[in-house]
Amino acid sequence: MITREFQPLDYLKEEQMEQIHLGAMEALEGDGVEFFLPEARNILQKAGAKVRGDNVFIPRELVTEQVALAPSEFTLHARNPEKNVVVGGNNAVTAPGYGSPYIMDYIQQKRRSSEYKDYVAFTKLTANSNNFDVTGGVLVEPNDIPDHLRHAKMFQAAVKHSDKCLMGSAMGQKKAEESLEMAGLLFGGVDEIRKNPALISLINTQSPLQFDRRMLEAMTVYARNNQPVLISALAMTGTTSPVTLAGSLVQQVAEILSGVVLAQLINPGTPVVFGSSSSVVDLRTGDLAIGSPESTKMFCAIAQMARYYGLPSRGGGALTDSLSPDAQSGYESMMVALNCVLSGINFMLHSAGMLENYMTMSYEKFIIDDEIMGMVGEFTRPMAIDKENLAVDTILRHGSGGHYVGDEHTYKHMKETRIPLISSRDRYKAEGDYTDAAQQAHEYCKTVLENYQDPPLDEKIEEELNRYIENIKE
Repeated sequence: MITREFQPLDYLKEEQMEQIHLGAMEALEGDGVEFFLPEARNILQKAGAKVRGDNVFIPRELVTEQVALAPSEFTLHARNPEKNVVVGGNNAVTAPGYGSPYIMDYIQQKRRSSEYKDYVAFTKLTANSNNFDVTGGVLVEPNDIPDHLRHAKMFQAAVKHSDKCLMGSAMGQKKAEESLEMAGLLFGGVDEIRKNPALISLINTQSPLQFDRRMLEAMTVYARNNQPVLISALAMTGTTSPVTLAGSLVQQVAEILSGVVLAQLINPGTPVVFGSSSSVVDLRTGDLAIGSPESTKMFCAIAQMARYYGLPSRGGGALTDSLSPDAQSGYESMMVALNCVLSGINFMLHSAGMLENYMTMSYEKFIIDDEIMGMVGEFTRPMAIDKENLAVDTILRHGSGGHYVGDEHTYKHMKETRIPLISSRDRYKAEGDYTDAAQQAHEYCKTVLENYQDPPLDEKIEEELNRYIENIKE
């Protein structure tokens, strides 16, 4: 968990935030949002929204009233209490990639379908790193596991190979309920996690201005049980939202707020995160441009709009459009990740491993992003300014032309500089004696996986979880 010791970067002016807010209110009242779940529409209607077919028109008074009920921050509990995290405030909670159906094979230099073994491997890499807080979720899509068991097997791997925080399935009511019940086995019952939330789940909008049935069913399950939800707009400029950044932001804010309102009506005080995984589209090709400065601007603005409403935010990550772990993937990922942290994003999904605008995960990119997030975390730590660190006595002791190599002050503080995972600081030595970052990451990744040891897990809990999964039916 990265904790900022300074004020977040404000990208928007006060009057600009107000304009975006008012635009979103007009959209909610004038065009509304389609909720493809009768129960959701009934809940909103009873609270004062107008309903016509699937469309729900939400008055701004209802938005203001319900948004005020959501907490500005909350604690997400891990099975190892030392790894609990606080979402909100000055914190940036990080989680690796999510949902990629493909793996980039570095040796073969081509992509393949992701499998369960990849999910397990990325779980271990996440657990091993000091830079990621949340393990569970759809790290990759394990295409070799039947769909009705996929969420359960991923949860099992996350629990067995890690003791960090977890994510629950958002693929409909049944899978959400099963995620909740499995978490109950781990934490001493569903009643316990209602008091101490242990699952956070990604609820995406269906832009423009829609929520599909599966997401709404899952949100209902989690909200009723007081589990946090990441309510995230999934808009694409010029295709599923206006082409301008300001117009896209108006639509995104309307979508997110409608989800926040529903969550609070289901259960007042439900922890919610004001999120975006939206992107600019390169209309020359029709492809996403998630590693672009324009997409980064939107994430920065989302962070600020979340603060406007007093809610924690989600956006960004180590995002790139590159097809391989090359220079492009590095400079795009650093730009997005650093600016999101500086602008105050509180939850960064997709913080490691992503290539090809969300479609592909790479082991080598994961390690490079681990390095990036370590650098970002170090950058956000304040510089120590006190008598010891000002070192005036040391400077006076050595005077002009002296050196500090053998000084006691140097020995005392020499280990405070961050040691990189894979970045080279060697000089050029000889022909052929150079390994690039991707190869360094490949070797480092192999070493981690060969030597990884699972954290302890109570055998009884593991047996109960195995029995539960064996009884899951289609």
